[in-house]
Amino acid sequence: MKSLTVTGLILGFAFAFAVIFGGLVGFLWALLFVTVGGVIGAHFDGKIDLRAIINGSGNRG
Repeated sequence: MKSLTVTGLILGFAFAFAVIFGGLVGFLWALLFVTVGGVIGAHFDGKIDLRAIINGSGNRG
């Protein structure tokens, strides 16, 4: 079974192809989507905890 991180990266890259036909801007969109997909996949794999990051950022003072 594939890890969800890899699946997230692949899905992010697939979504990026919808906007990739824009040269440098398309490449930057692809980079953004792949990064977001990888982070979400890593969260669901249990490699990172986005809830702790999101909740922890509000406690700074």
